[in-house]
Amino acid sequence: METLEKLKEILAECKGEDIEVTPETTFDELDFDSLDKVDIVMQIEEAYDITLGDNLQLSTVGELIQKIDEAVAAK
Repeated sequence: METLEKLKEILAECKGEDIEVTPETTFDELDFDSLDKVDIVMQIEEAYDITLGDNLQLSTVGELIQKIDEAVAAK
């Protein structure tokens, strides 16, 4: 589950503090606003050299992990 660990680092950096994240964690629980989400997507795209697009409709960290893994596999 390497993607989860990398994503935890990105989310914690964006939040400015260590946070507990599981695949079931929702973005609402993390209290990220829309600008935070844009920043997170940009950091992910840079870290993995992928493009996720602008219209991600994701509720949980697990859904984001799935999108990242799909984009990486499609490279």
